[in-house]
Amino acid sequence: MARELTRAEKAAIRKLVTRLCANYDRDEGCLPLDCPCYMLEKCWTGALCRYFREAVLPNDPVLEASLAAEGPAPETRPCPVCGRAFLPDGRTRYCSPVCAKAALRQQKRNYMRKKRG
Repeated sequence: MARELTRAEKAAIRKLVTRLCANYDRDEGCLPLDCPCYMLEKCWTGALCRYFREAVLPNDPVLEASLAAEGPAPETRPCPVCGRAFLPDGRTRYCSPVCAKAALRQQKRNYMRKKRG
């Protein structure tokens, strides 16, 4: 069953298409189909462009999960370091290993300041 896309989902799709889709041209639209891009005018979940679904959508796992799920979008959690939303996997606190490393470094820095002072 298809549901209507939210404003945030439409904006995320537009951003992904215009930045990462190799088949998209600003002047021509969709190059293989020689027409305006289907994904830019999308209002409902359901059928997605195959190239978009397989090559572009995996770059945004939160959007991918919300488009694949039936019903409401899955629960996301903000990363305490960068603030980016991500899908929690078990006890995951950070969106990436880079953010986890930065948080650990900050914790160690605070510990040493407390110990010295």
